[in-house]
Amino acid sequence: MATPGDALPPPAPSSHVTNLINSTPPRGLLSPSRAILSDRFIPSRSSSNLDLVHLDSSKDLYLTPYKILLRAALFGSPATPDISDRISLGAKSWGGGAAGVSVGYASRNVFRYKIETRQPLDTSPFRFRAGSGEGVGIGVGIPGSSEGVKSTRKVPRSPCKVLDAPALQDDFYLNLVDWSSNNVLAVGLGNCIYLWNASSSKVTKLCDLGIDDSVCSVGWAQRGSNLAVGTSNGKLQVWDASCCKKVRTMEGHRLRVGALAWSASMLSSGSRDKTILQRDLRTSDDFVSKLSGHKSEVCGLKWSYDNQELASGGNDNRLLVWNQHSNQPMLKFCEHTAAVKAISWSPHLHGLLASGGGTADRCIRFWNTKTNSQLSCIDTGGQVCNLAWSKNVNELVSTHGYSQNQIIVWRYPSMSKLAILTGHTYRVLYLAISPDGQTIVTGAGDETLRFWDVFPSPKSQNTNSDIGSSFFGRTTIR
Repeated sequence: MATPGDALPPPAPSSHVTNLINSTPPRGLLSPSRAILSDRFIPSRSSSNLDLVHLDSSKDLYLTPYKILLRAALFGSPATPDISDRISLGAKSWGGGAAGVSVGYASRNVFRYKIETRQPLDTSPFRFRAGSGEGVGIGVGIPGSSEGVKSTRKVPRSPCKVLDAPALQDDFYLNLVDWSSNNVLAVGLGNCIYLWNASSSKVTKLCDLGIDDSVCSVGWAQRGSNLAVGTSNGKLQVWDASCCKKVRTMEGHRLRVGALAWSASMLSSGSRDKTILQRDLRTSDDFVSKLSGHKSEVCGLKWSYDNQELASGGNDNRLLVWNQHSNQPMLKFCEHTAAVKAISWSPHLHGLLASGGGTADRCIRFWNTKTNSQLSCIDTGGQVCNLAWSKNVNELVSTHGYSQNQIIVWRYPSMSKLAILTGHTYRVLYLAISPDGQTIVTGAGDETLRFWDVFPSPKSQNTNSDIGSSFFGRTTIR
């Protein structure tokens, strides 16, 4: 019999195999003094010699990139901050630093990457792109193709970047996020405004309004670096973000300013005092005209792409359309049964307007402002917080609150769902689109900002054929 440490004896002849199996094993191989509780072999990593297989025991073998991506695909959010490029906005950092001071990653906790990267937003490593398996593939007809050929465009279900935004208010009537044509994101947090350059990831604290005031709305000019800021005290400030300098302060509202909209030469502001003020920055007057038509707080404002019509939504469930030549609305739409904050003009078809209603309404409605008619209506099943058309393809995105807290990408005019994106745990109250039209950023009361790649690039879509057809003949009302 072999003793422990000795070499094992040669195998038994084949004629004795059955006897060897049925016999009691030698003491040196399986000790009969230890009870055998299971036939499973469970290895102990602490007692294993991993050097034999060239493995590093100091690393967690289970957190491989594959398993992290798999976990993100299954559960809808990245598993670790390293993969999601999660960024922190420390609440304690608000108090320090003068306006206009650039915030360094090592010295500050504002928009600081936990894993620093110098790559721009659209080239981040470990991105959850369409080819990585997370996308929802939907057959989409190629615009301009008379054969009706179908192509599969996968919309990634996971955000490509996540930012922490402490104290981002959970208030349906505010508008605290906007993305400029210069690729700079403005975010209102409490009484401060932070700027995040999406190309360089540089962070700047633009201003601090003080303890007696707070940010209620932000809005970039269509071109240039001017940022409008609506405050809780009813004032409107205009800042030049390129030099972090306040250009002017304008008054006129009695209550908070929660909605802003720029046209080529006009800045419109909507307030809880039920009025809309038209301001011309070329004059010294605080405002040049006052629009009165809403019976409750104005929470949505959007100028049309030709700068001829202004759409406004209010807590009175009304959608009004104004022009530059009258102080009275030229159109009134009263079909919504809840507050109208979500408003968006189509960049593809003149006079096509989309609007969304709050919790009691849940509908997205499409209007022809040239014929004063409703084109269609769809019940989304949840509070509609924001709407935005893609400028690259005839699609739009909506964000929702009660009760799903989701983001939906729609194909127009069929209103088929291209993707349903989840991840926010509170109402998705804020939405902005990148200047290239491919990425959106969403904000919620869960104090996060999430970036999603939802729209194709302009070069990948020929939008002329599909968008050029007239949909105004569709007068079917739900």
